[in-house]
Amino acid sequence: MALQIALDFLKQQKQHLRKILILSDIPGVQVKDEKTFGKLKRLISESGLTELIFIGPVLGQLVSQFTLPITNYADTKSFLEDLKHINYSDATILIKGARDYHFEQISKRLVAKSHDTTLEINLNALEHNLNVYRGLLPPGVKLMAMVKAFSYGSGSFEIANLLQFNHVDYLTVAFTDEGVDLRNGGITLPIVVMSPDENAFDAIVQHRLEPEIYSFRILNSFIRYLKQHDLKGFPVHIKVDTGMHRLGFMPEEIEALLAILKNQEVIRVQSVFSHLASAGNVVDDKFTENQIQLLDEFTAQLKQELGYSFIRHIAATSGIALWPSAYFDMVRLGIGLYGIDLEREDLPVKEVSVLKTNVTQIKQLSATETIGYNRAGVIHRPSRIATIKIGYADGYDRRFGNGVGKMSINGQIVATVGNICMDMCMLDVTDIEVNEEDEVIVYPDIKEAALAIGTIPYELLVNISQRVKRVYFYE
Repeated sequence: MALQIALDFLKQQKQHLRKILILSDIPGVQVKDEKTFGKLKRLISESGLTELIFIGPVLGQLVSQFTLPITNYADTKSFLEDLKHINYSDATILIKGARDYHFEQISKRLVAKSHDTTLEINLNALEHNLNVYRGLLPPGVKLMAMVKAFSYGSGSFEIANLLQFNHVDYLTVAFTDEGVDLRNGGITLPIVVMSPDENAFDAIVQHRLEPEIYSFRILNSFIRYLKQHDLKGFPVHIKVDTGMHRLGFMPEEIEALLAILKNQEVIRVQSVFSHLASAGNVVDDKFTENQIQLLDEFTAQLKQELGYSFIRHIAATSGIALWPSAYFDMVRLGIGLYGIDLEREDLPVKEVSVLKTNVTQIKQLSATETIGYNRAGVIHRPSRIATIKIGYADGYDRRFGNGVGKMSINGQIVATVGNICMDMCMLDVTDIEVNEEDEVIVYPDIKEAALAIGTIPYELLVNISQRVKRVYFYE
């Protein structure tokens, strides 16, 4: 039953205490169908819902059989007419309706009640992308999902909840506080902390986080901490530097590393891993092959000396797409999960997030006028200029000013004019039909946008300010 799947997913959402189900009548099912409604009552009673909204005459006859607060509407139109009087702040809302009830109208109206500038995140697309990459993996290869940096700008609990619901094997964050937030949000999956700080060991242990160990300093400090607290067998992940030269033990340090690992009982190696420096660059294929071989040799010696097995991994998104020989026991899925694969155009990944805003005001200006700070926006003809509600405080880079940035309004591409302001920017809309309050797509093509200012899509995504409202869809 699709409703059961949806309610199971909703149950994992811990970020809001209020959980609301908006449900329509079920086509062809009448009040006398005790089996169907008995199951419905059981699902709702086990769901953790706090409020119900029923739409349709059949469900309306069953209101008295539920103990939760219920509001009933005869049809979708009646609900929409009353929507402006309903407070949905700090709530997670599940919308489940038959096609005849046109619940897409409800979705659009609920989004319209949110902040003018929004990042719309399609959780179905994210789930699809996860399965695309899973489909490349042989049976038995585990999958670690990267949710660092606010899940590449897409959110924290919401993304982690979906990944947990889809049974990934590990989550990875950059810093301890990110992992603590996920634990407080109800995430129970193993979580690796890539940059553990010695001052955060208490939080790591308390919240069952698993630290990356990349240096003798961190290794010895963590061992001392665990001994002081009389702990044994705590899982850690050993980072090996096979050529990235960022963090990790050098291969030639393995004897010194083994001397420490074999002389203690407080930690247990859960995984040993490295990072491919140039997996997507064909001119570096020999270098990549050497990195894979170095990890293989390092882990073989470590396993022999320690006397037990552990997970090995080196492939991130590019490695998953291009290097099956790098799969080992687990892979780490990052930017590809969010719909951006810079290596393989043939992979059918879907765009997960869309940054949207709207037109605040339109002005008709003569050819002699200038626009914005320092009068940087120069026009050479009578022009219509639209001001929109996004600026560099929202994460829209100042380098997009003066025609570099391109946006989409009603399917038409328009360019910025003048410098980007803190909370707003201006677009030249002279050649298109546009009205105030029309929707604006900020990045019609995020790869092209990144290229225009000499960066990568990762940076554009993670720089979207947290003041921009995230709106999630899961259908």
